[in-house]
Amino acid sequence: MEIIDQIPVSKTLEINAVATKLKNKGKDVINLTAGEPDFPTPEKIKEKAKEALEKDFTKYTNSKGIVQLRETISKLLEKKNIFFDSNEILVTNGGKQALFNALLSVLDKDDEIILFSPFWVSYIPMVLLTGAKPVVLETKFENSFLPDLDELIKLVNPKTKAILVNSPNNPTGIVYPEEIVRKISEIANENEIFVLTDEVYDSLVYDGNFVSFANFVKDELLIYINAFSKSYSMTGWRLGFAALKNKLIYNRMTKLQGHTTSSVNSIAQYAATVSILVDNSYMIREFKKRRDFTVKKAKEIGLDFVYPKGTFYLFFKSPIEDDELFCKNLLEEKLVALVPGSAFNAKGFVRLSFANSMEKLDKGFKRIKEFILKKLAGF
Repeated sequence: MEIIDQIPVSKTLEINAVATKLKNKGKDVINLTAGEPDFPTPEKIKEKAKEALEKDFTKYTNSKGIVQLRETISKLLEKKNIFFDSNEILVTNGGKQALFNALLSVLDKDDEIILFSPFWVSYIPMVLLTGAKPVVLETKFENSFLPDLDELIKLVNPKTKAILVNSPNNPTGIVYPEEIVRKISEIANENEIFVLTDEVYDSLVYDGNFVSFANFVKDELLIYINAFSKSYSMTGWRLGFAALKNKLIYNRMTKLQGHTTSSVNSIAQYAATVSILVDNSYMIREFKKRRDFTVKKAKEIGLDFVYPKGTFYLFFKSPIEDDELFCKNLLEEKLVALVPGSAFNAKGFVRLSFANSMEKLDKGFKRIKEFILKKLAGF
């Protein structure tokens, strides 16, 4: 119990809960915290879910996921030039469970895993729950939050069991260039280190081409994580997956899932089998417009940020050193909810989600500008 007691609550969910509470009281809150698309789930997928109900497809399924969905995922990955057979895919309750199953199946007590900061809020708590040691490689704003590969080499030692990577990256919005992906993969391959690659934002890339670690990491060392959450606006359906060729780790993950959640919601699985027929390009086009709008507004009010080539986040320097105080006062005084960078191991920064309408983004930026101009001197 001691480990669980030491793990902090998710700062993102905590702030989102405060914003929701204010909104329920009738306050005009502009909530720019949520890491989820604001589009409805595509009609084809919703219709397929209705079909599942009509057919009474409501019973237990194979803990690995129904065959039809695993075959669909295999085909979806093939479109990205990533190749896994259906029997190398494990369907999970969101990308989060895929990642947690993988960590528990790879790491032993006192093993080390390298992570690049800033990182998603759940990475460190997950690692700590395995009993392993998280080793953080701090990246720098001045270097667009790209990892220093010389520093990475220095961190590798006999206890290093894995590297956890996330590109496109939450919270920074950066997308690793091919050179970085290749070199990290080479380091992992040479040292026989697992690579857990979280690529849930891979469809949300607006500039250049996305390069997957799946193209360069040895088969037996690669654990590929993705989900339907961001790409098909299905966050609440809780549908993710892991893909890997290492049978030992795959069997461990399957066994673990069998003794915890058993399987994923049968209706969600059935519905997602039609995802291969869904054209989600309209979402990506709209997100790119919002990205461009967000960057323009951020420049107008003088925010200092890294240019987001992917995801739907703007990560900027907090106008004051205390990012948590900045976010707290902004919410209280201007009813705009943002996430402090401290939640992502990046003090002094703030994350803004542009997974929202242009109207709300415009209103949010106006309030942020007013807050900075009128209140900053009072901190």
